[in-house]
Amino acid sequence: MKYLNELREGDRISNIYLCKHKQSAVTKNGKPYENVILQDKTGTLDGKIWDPNSQGIDDFDILDYIDVVGDVTSFAGALQVNIKRVRKASEGEYIPADYLPVSENSTDDMYGKLMEYVNSVSNPWLLQLLQKLFVEDQDFIRSFQNHSAAKTVHHGFVGGLLEHTLGVARLCDFYVQAYPLLNRDLLITSALCHDIGKTQELSEFPLNDYTDDGQLLGHIMIGAEMIHDIASSISGFPSVLESELKHCILSHHGELEFGSPKKPALAEAVALNLADNTDARMETLTEIFASAGQKKEWLGYNRLFESNLRRTKEC
Repeated sequence: MKYLNELREGDRISNIYLCKHKQSAVTKNGKPYENVILQDKTGTLDGKIWDPNSQGIDDFDILDYIDVVGDVTSFAGALQVNIKRVRKASEGEYIPADYLPVSENSTDDMYGKLMEYVNSVSNPWLLQLLQKLFVEDQDFIRSFQNHSAAKTVHHGFVGGLLEHTLGVARLCDFYVQAYPLLNRDLLITSALCHDIGKTQELSEFPLNDYTDDGQLLGHIMIGAEMIHDIASSISGFPSVLESELKHCILSHHGELEFGSPKKPALAEAVALNLADNTDARMETLTEIFASAGQKKEWLGYNRLFESNLRRTKEC
Protein backbone atom coordinates (compact mmCIF):
# COMPACT_ATOMS: atom_id res chain seq x y z
CA MET A 1 0.00 0.00 0.00
CA LYS A 2 1.22 3.49 -0.84
CA TYR A 3 0.33 5.90 1.95
CA LEU A 4 -1.01 9.37 1.26
CA ASN A 5 2.05 11.15 2.64
CA GLU A 6 4.18 9.31 0.05
CA LEU A 7 2.23 10.62 -2.94
CA ARG A 8 3.71 13.22 -5.27
CA GLU A 9 2.35 15.24 -8.16
CA GLY A 10 2.19 13.08 -11.28
CA ASP A 11 1.69 9.77 -9.42
CA ARG A 12 -0.95 7.31 -10.57
CA ILE A 13 -2.60 5.63 -7.57
CA SER A 14 -4.48 2.36 -7.30
CA ASN A 15 -5.08 1.77 -3.60
CA ILE A 16 -7.74 1.40 -0.95
CA TYR A 17 -8.45 4.40 1.30
CA LEU A 18 -11.08 5.40 3.82
CA CYS A 19 -13.68 7.84 2.49
CA LYS A 20 -13.59 10.52 5.20
CA HIS A 21 -15.99 12.87 3.39
CA LYS A 22 -18.14 12.97 0.27
CA GLN A 23 -20.20 15.85 -1.06
CA SER A 24 -21.90 16.58 -4.36
CA ALA A 25 -21.16 19.91 -6.00
CA VAL A 26 -21.63 21.76 -9.29
CA THR A 27 -19.02 23.56 -11.42
CA LYS A 28 -19.50 27.14 -12.63
CA ASN A 29 -20.74 25.64 -15.90
CA GLY A 30 -23.40 23.63 -14.10
CA LYS A 31 -21.68 20.27 -14.40
CA PRO A 32 -22.05 17.97 -11.37
CA TYR A 33 -19.00 16.52 -9.63
CA GLU A 34 -18.09 14.94 -6.26
CA ASN A 35 -15.76 16.25 -3.56
CA VAL A 36 -14.11 13.38 -1.69
CA ILE A 37 -11.62 13.34 1.18
CA LEU A 38 -9.46 10.22 1.33
CA GLN A 39 -7.81 9.17 4.59
CA ASP A 40 -5.20 6.75 5.84
CA LYS A 41 -3.08 6.73 8.98
CA THR A 42 -0.70 9.32 7.50
CA GLY A 43 -3.33 11.98 6.84
CA THR A 44 -5.96 13.07 4.32
CA LEU A 45 -6.07 14.07 0.66
CA ASP A 46 -8.71 15.93 -1.32
CA GLY A 47 -10.16 14.09 -4.29
CA LYS A 48 -12.42 15.04 -7.18
CA ILE A 49 -14.71 12.85 -9.27
CA TRP A 50 -15.31 15.11 -12.25
CA ASP A 51 -17.66 12.70 -14.03
CA PRO A 52 -19.62 10.85 -11.31
CA ASN A 53 -21.96 9.18 -13.83
CA SER A 54 -19.18 7.63 -15.91
CA GLN A 55 -18.49 3.91 -16.14
CA GLY A 56 -16.21 2.69 -13.35
CA ILE A 57 -17.57 5.05 -10.70
CA ASP A 58 -19.51 2.78 -8.33
CA ASP A 59 -21.72 3.82 -5.42
CA PHE A 60 -20.08 4.40 -2.03
CA ASP A 61 -20.75 6.39 1.14
CA ILE A 62 -18.87 8.30 3.82
CA LEU A 63 -16.74 5.98 6.01
CA ASP A 64 -16.66 3.27 3.35
CA TYR A 65 -13.29 1.82 2.40
CA ILE A 66 -12.91 2.46 -1.32
CA ASP A 67 -10.56 1.18 -4.01
CA VAL A 68 -9.42 4.28 -5.90
CA VAL A 69 -7.69 4.67 -9.25
CA GLY A 70 -6.65 8.21 -10.09
CA ASP A 71 -3.98 10.77 -10.88
CA VAL A 72 -2.29 13.00 -8.32
CA THR A 73 -2.26 16.66 -9.35
CA SER A 74 -1.59 19.99 -7.67
CA PHE A 75 -4.11 22.80 -7.20
CA ALA A 76 -3.46 26.08 -5.33
CA GLY A 77 -0.28 24.62 -3.88
CA ALA A 78 -1.91 21.48 -2.48
CA LEU A 79 -2.07 17.93 -3.80
CA GLN A 80 -5.35 16.38 -4.85
CA VAL A 81 -6.33 13.30 -6.78
CA ASN A 82 -8.52 13.18 -9.88
CA ILE A 83 -10.45 9.95 -9.37
CA LYS A 84 -10.99 7.95 -12.55
CA ARG A 85 -12.40 4.73 -11.09
CA VAL A 86 -13.70 3.84 -7.64
CA ARG A 87 -15.46 0.91 -6.01
CA LYS A 88 -16.42 -0.03 -2.47
CA ALA A 89 -13.87 -2.45 -1.03
CA SER A 90 -14.91 -5.68 0.64
CA GLU A 91 -13.96 -6.80 4.14
CA GLY A 92 -10.67 -8.64 4.05
CA GLU A 93 -9.21 -6.34 1.41
CA TYR A 94 -7.98 -3.83 3.99
CA ILE A 95 -6.67 -3.56 7.54
CA PRO A 96 -8.63 -0.83 9.42
CA ALA A 97 -5.58 0.16 11.51
CA ASP A 98 -3.89 1.37 8.30
CA TYR A 99 -6.51 4.10 7.94
CA LEU A 100 -6.56 5.74 11.35
CA PRO A 101 -3.91 8.38 12.02
CA VAL A 102 -2.19 7.40 15.28
CA SER A 103 0.30 9.16 17.55
CA GLU A 104 3.88 8.02 17.12
CA ASN A 105 4.12 7.81 20.92
CA SER A 106 2.86 4.95 23.09
CA THR A 107 -0.49 5.64 24.73
CA ASP A 108 0.58 3.81 27.88
CA ASP A 109 3.82 5.81 28.11
CA MET A 110 2.02 9.10 27.57
CA TYR A 111 -0.66 8.32 30.11
CA GLY A 112 1.98 7.31 32.62
CA LYS A 113 3.65 10.71 32.19
CA LEU A 114 0.27 12.42 32.55
CA MET A 115 -0.30 10.60 35.83
CA GLU A 116 3.06 11.87 37.07
CA TYR A 117 1.71 15.40 36.60
CA VAL A 118 -1.56 14.45 38.31
CA ASN A 119 0.28 13.03 41.33
CA SER A 120 2.56 16.08 41.52
CA VAL A 121 -0.38 18.35 42.43
CA SER A 122 -0.34 19.00 46.18
CA ASN A 123 -3.57 20.98 46.59
CA PRO A 124 -5.99 18.36 48.00
CA TRP A 125 -9.05 19.78 46.21
CA LEU A 126 -7.41 19.92 42.80
CA LEU A 127 -5.85 16.49 43.32
CA GLN A 128 -9.27 15.00 44.10
CA LEU A 129 -10.72 16.60 40.96
CA LEU A 130 -7.93 15.22 38.79
CA GLN A 131 -8.23 11.75 40.29
CA LYS A 132 -11.97 11.68 39.61
CA LEU A 133 -11.24 12.36 35.95
CA PHE A 134 -7.98 10.58 35.19
CA VAL A 135 -8.13 7.68 37.67
CA GLU A 136 -11.75 6.86 38.51
CA ASP A 137 -13.75 7.67 35.34
CA GLN A 138 -12.97 4.73 33.06
CA ASP A 139 -15.25 5.92 30.25
CA PHE A 140 -13.56 9.31 30.22
CA ILE A 141 -10.08 7.74 30.34
CA ARG A 142 -10.80 5.51 27.33
CA SER A 143 -12.22 8.45 25.36
CA PHE A 144 -9.40 10.81 26.38
CA GLN A 145 -6.72 8.33 25.32
CA ASN A 146 -8.28 7.70 21.90
CA HIS A 147 -9.44 11.19 20.95
CA SER A 148 -7.79 13.69 18.66
CA ALA A 149 -7.08 17.24 19.77
CA ALA A 150 -8.64 18.75 16.64
CA LYS A 151 -10.53 17.84 13.52
CA THR A 152 -7.79 18.99 11.14
CA VAL A 153 -5.41 21.73 12.35
CA HIS A 154 -3.10 19.96 14.85
CA HIS A 155 -2.88 16.63 16.70
CA GLY A 156 -5.72 15.31 14.52
CA PHE A 157 -4.96 11.67 15.24
CA VAL A 158 -5.73 8.88 17.71
CA GLY A 159 -3.91 9.85 20.91
CA GLY A 160 -3.60 13.46 19.76
CA LEU A 161 -5.56 14.88 22.69
CA LEU A 162 -3.34 13.05 25.17
CA GLU A 163 -0.17 14.09 23.33
CA HIS A 164 -1.25 17.76 23.14
CA THR A 165 -2.26 17.82 26.81
CA LEU A 166 1.17 16.50 27.80
CA GLY A 167 2.86 19.09 25.62
CA VAL A 168 0.91 21.91 27.27
CA ALA A 169 1.55 20.54 30.79
CA ARG A 170 5.28 20.25 30.04
CA LEU A 171 5.46 23.90 28.95
CA CYS A 172 3.44 25.03 31.96
CA ASP A 173 5.79 23.17 34.28
CA PHE A 174 8.68 25.06 32.69
CA TYR A 175 6.86 28.38 33.11
CA VAL A 176 6.41 27.70 36.83
CA GLN A 177 10.16 27.27 37.25
CA ALA A 178 10.89 30.42 35.26
CA TYR A 179 8.18 32.64 36.80
CA PRO A 180 7.63 32.17 40.56
CA LEU A 181 4.41 34.24 40.59
CA LEU A 182 2.56 31.29 39.03
CA ASN A 183 0.52 28.92 41.20
CA ARG A 184 1.83 25.54 40.02
CA ASP A 185 -1.11 23.44 41.26
CA LEU A 186 -3.67 25.65 39.51
CA LEU A 187 -1.64 25.92 36.31
CA ILE A 188 -0.84 22.20 36.01
CA THR A 189 -4.47 21.28 36.76
CA SER A 190 -5.62 23.78 34.14
CA ALA A 191 -3.16 22.35 31.61
CA LEU A 192 -4.37 18.80 32.20
CA CYS A 193 -8.04 19.84 31.97
CA HIS A 194 -8.00 22.60 29.38
CA ASP A 195 -9.21 20.41 26.49
CA ILE A 196 -11.24 17.74 28.30
CA GLY A 197 -14.33 19.10 26.54
CA LYS A 198 -12.98 17.77 23.25
CA THR A 199 -14.01 14.27 24.34
CA GLN A 200 -17.58 15.52 23.80
CA GLU A 201 -16.97 18.15 21.12
CA LEU A 202 -15.58 15.64 18.61
CA SER A 203 -16.83 12.16 17.77
CA GLU A 204 -14.47 9.22 17.92
CA PHE A 205 -12.54 7.87 14.96
CA PRO A 206 -12.95 7.10 12.16
CA LEU A 207 -15.45 10.00 11.91
CA ASN A 208 -13.59 12.53 14.12
CA ASP A 209 -16.19 15.21 13.39
CA TYR A 210 -18.13 17.73 15.43
CA THR A 211 -20.99 16.44 17.57
CA ASP A 212 -24.20 18.43 18.12
CA ASP A 213 -22.81 19.71 21.44
CA GLY A 214 -19.54 20.48 19.71
CA GLN A 215 -21.35 22.66 17.21
CA LEU A 216 -23.72 24.28 19.74
CA LEU A 217 -21.40 24.72 22.73
CA GLY A 218 -17.79 23.98 21.81
CA HIS A 219 -15.12 22.28 23.89
CA ILE A 220 -14.35 25.35 26.00
CA MET A 221 -17.89 25.63 27.39
CA ILE A 222 -18.23 21.85 27.65
CA GLY A 223 -14.96 21.65 29.59
CA ALA A 224 -16.02 24.35 32.05
CA GLU A 225 -19.31 22.50 32.64
CA MET A 226 -17.41 19.27 33.26
CA ILE A 227 -15.19 21.03 35.82
CA HIS A 228 -18.29 22.40 37.57
CA ASP A 229 -19.93 18.96 37.72
CA ILE A 230 -16.83 17.32 39.17
CA ALA A 231 -16.20 20.11 41.69
CA SER A 232 -19.84 19.92 42.78
CA SER A 233 -19.42 16.21 43.50
CA ILE A 234 -16.56 16.95 45.95
CA SER A 235 -17.98 18.04 49.30
CA GLY A 236 -16.54 21.37 50.41
CA PHE A 237 -14.72 22.18 47.15
CA PRO A 238 -13.84 25.90 47.43
CA SER A 239 -16.02 28.01 45.15
CA VAL A 240 -13.23 30.52 44.46
CA LEU A 241 -10.87 27.74 43.38
CA GLU A 242 -13.54 26.31 41.09
CA SER A 243 -14.04 29.76 39.50
CA GLU A 244 -10.31 30.24 39.00
CA LEU A 245 -9.95 26.84 37.36
CA LYS A 246 -12.99 27.42 35.14
CA HIS A 247 -11.64 30.85 34.18
CA CYS A 248 -8.41 29.24 32.95
CA ILE A 249 -10.47 26.81 30.85
CA LEU A 250 -12.78 29.52 29.51
CA SER A 251 -9.94 31.86 28.52
CA HIS A 252 -7.33 29.44 27.21
CA HIS A 253 -7.78 30.51 23.57
CA GLY A 254 -6.77 33.99 24.65
CA GLU A 255 -9.06 36.12 22.50
CA LEU A 256 -12.82 36.44 22.07
CA GLU A 257 -12.49 36.03 18.29
CA PHE A 258 -10.68 32.73 18.82
CA GLY A 259 -13.61 31.24 20.73
CA SER A 260 -12.83 32.12 24.36
CA PRO A 261 -15.81 33.69 26.15
CA LYS A 262 -13.36 35.43 28.51
CA LYS A 263 -9.89 36.93 28.04
CA PRO A 264 -7.22 35.82 30.54
CA ALA A 265 -7.40 37.71 33.85
CA LEU A 266 -5.14 35.47 35.97
CA ALA A 267 -1.41 34.91 35.52
CA GLU A 268 -2.10 31.18 35.25
CA ALA A 269 -4.66 31.80 32.50
CA VAL A 270 -2.12 33.86 30.54
CA ALA A 271 0.49 31.11 30.90
CA LEU A 272 -1.99 28.43 29.85
CA ASN A 273 -2.95 30.38 26.72
CA LEU A 274 0.70 30.80 25.75
CA ALA A 275 1.46 27.10 26.33
CA ASP A 276 -1.61 25.94 24.40
CA ASN A 277 -0.83 28.21 21.45
CA THR A 278 2.85 27.23 21.41
CA ASP A 279 2.20 23.48 21.42
CA ALA A 280 -0.56 23.73 18.81
CA ARG A 281 1.52 25.84 16.42
CA MET A 282 4.72 23.83 16.74
CA GLU A 283 2.81 20.61 16.10
CA THR A 284 1.13 22.24 13.10
CA LEU A 285 4.56 23.13 11.70
CA THR A 286 5.76 19.59 12.40
CA GLU A 287 2.85 18.17 10.42
CA ILE A 288 3.29 20.67 7.57
CA PHE A 289 6.98 19.82 7.17
CA ALA A 290 6.29 16.08 7.46
CA SER A 291 3.67 16.25 4.71
CA ALA A 292 6.13 18.11 2.47
CA GLY A 293 8.47 15.11 2.48
CA GLN A 294 11.95 15.95 1.19
CA LYS A 295 10.86 19.26 -0.32
CA LYS A 296 13.47 21.86 0.68
CA GLU A 297 12.18 24.98 -1.04
CA TRP A 298 9.46 27.38 0.08
CA LEU A 299 6.21 25.54 0.77
CA GLY A 300 3.78 28.31 -0.14
CA TYR A 301 1.49 30.64 1.78
CA ASN A 302 -0.12 29.16 4.89
CA ARG A 303 -3.34 30.78 6.12
CA LEU A 304 -2.82 29.86 9.78
CA PHE A 305 0.63 31.46 9.95
CA GLU A 306 -0.14 34.12 7.32
CA SER A 307 3.28 33.48 5.87
CA ASN A 308 5.16 31.54 3.22
CA LEU A 309 6.96 28.72 5.04
CA ARG A 310 10.11 26.69 4.56
CA ARG A 311 12.49 24.58 6.64
CA THR A 312 15.66 26.03 8.14
CA LYS A 313 18.56 25.33 5.81
CA GLU A 314 21.44 23.23 7.11
CA CYS A 315 24.80 25.01 7.05
